[in-house]
Amino acid sequence: MKFFKFFIFVHTIVICTIFCAMAQSFSDPVMKPCIECEELLNLQLPDVSVSEVTKMEEEKPYCKVLGIIGKEIKFELLLPMKWNGRFVMGGGGGFVGTIQNGARSKVNEGFATVGTNTGHEESGYKAEWALNNMERQVNFGFMAVHRTAVTAKRIINHFYSFWPEYSYFIGCSRGGGQALIEAQRYPGDFDGIVAGAPIIDWPASGAEFVQNSQAVYPNPSQLNEPVLTKKHLEMLQSAVLEQCDEMDGLKDSILNRPDLCPFDFSTLPRCPGDSVGADCFTAAQIKAIKTIYEGVSNPDGSIYPGFPPGGENEKGGWLEWIVGINKNSAKLGFPSYQFAFGTEIYKYLIFNNPTWDYSTYDFSNYTNDTRYASAYLNATASDYSGFKKRNGKMIIYHGWNDPALSVYTAIQHYTEAQKSDNNIQEYIRLFLLPGVLHCGGGTGPGKADWIHLIRDWVENNHAPEWVVVTKQKNGETIMARPVFPYPGTAEYDGSGNPNKESSFFRKN
Repeated sequence: MKFFKFFIFVHTIVICTIFCAMAQSFSDPVMKPCIECEELLNLQLPDVSVSEVTKMEEEKPYCKVLGIIGKEIKFELLLPMKWNGRFVMGGGGGFVGTIQNGARSKVNEGFATVGTNTGHEESGYKAEWALNNMERQVNFGFMAVHRTAVTAKRIINHFYSFWPEYSYFIGCSRGGGQALIEAQRYPGDFDGIVAGAPIIDWPASGAEFVQNSQAVYPNPSQLNEPVLTKKHLEMLQSAVLEQCDEMDGLKDSILNRPDLCPFDFSTLPRCPGDSVGADCFTAAQIKAIKTIYEGVSNPDGSIYPGFPPGGENEKGGWLEWIVGINKNSAKLGFPSYQFAFGTEIYKYLIFNNPTWDYSTYDFSNYTNDTRYASAYLNATASDYSGFKKRNGKMIIYHGWNDPALSVYTAIQHYTEAQKSDNNIQEYIRLFLLPGVLHCGGGTGPGKADWIHLIRDWVENNHAPEWVVVTKQKNGETIMARPVFPYPGTAEYDGSGNPNKESSFFRKN
């Protein structure tokens, strides 16, 4: 009888535990500091200087630590007074140059979180800091993020007397590239990684930017006169949607698979006598568009794959990145973001030559020209066996209509990694977001709680079989759709509300 009562007691405890786990995905500890915030000023670490410590008395207070690693790697580490035992590092964008942390807000959820300037101080669009400076080049390329992660963990251990139970990294664009580099070069740094729209091959991306700039701004002395105008983009996107919008069974200005759109250029109105007109296209304008879609190559083969159709006239699309006059970049002397990054990459990271002229480069010696820069900048390694061995998990996501970094590069990289390990989906999954631009924006939904998803995979072994991405307006969700791990795609059921995820199913 006593044994039976004991069995019922244990059984009840087990059932309650199961239901508690089902009701709450994570049961985070609440850990408090074992020293005062100001005492971190006395911390002695090799080649690390803590320069400033401030206790931030906010609704959820935390300790802000500023410091320098080596000569120039600056960091900001935020340590919550109620710590959940987790550490998350956020990536930066462009050439960084300031302390950036894409996960900074996570301190309010109990995460210790850090960001870095990657070893230099400059505008995120300029690269003069790298001129003939190997230390800065290597720090920016891969070393600064790793050293910052290691340093942050040591300070965390000193502050709480515990190492992080789990460590995460999240970043988009340059931050996405940093994420891949961490998984490739330093697989022990992070348990879970989220890489959004990653820049994988810097010289190749720069080649695409340069070639597009040659087509759109052929005369370097007339950068305020691009070959294409906003009106041309309006006509181009309208023609793309007219031909391909309903290929996925839904007319919604979103191309579910833009790579399958057989765009017919003959439908674009041609200018009589090839004279420039507001409502027509000249041969040079058609050639510029084809250049952007087709990518760059040389006699040795493809260098960069180009961009799929779609999103050309969206805010944050081609006008800002490729073909127009971008007000933000123009303040720094560049007509577009691609022009800025392309010319700066080649001037300061590849050739170390500030007078290099983009308009005359022909890519014929591309491999030799970029060999050195590729060695310290790129995240092109396809072997993730080290990351797999340490039981790491990674999510990669990319917008189909990204005008900055082609979605095809993410597909190519994932395909190459799959060749190295056919079971890649056990620990790395790729999600492609229809209608989404660079790190967000566009006609499609692109918002998701990526940190929650990667945590669930790492800590509970719940691999993301699908992700519900949303689009919001004034704080309200106006669209929600599922995306599935590549190569799966979401198919409309033909009758449901297209703004609800339940109206879509997986199609391989």
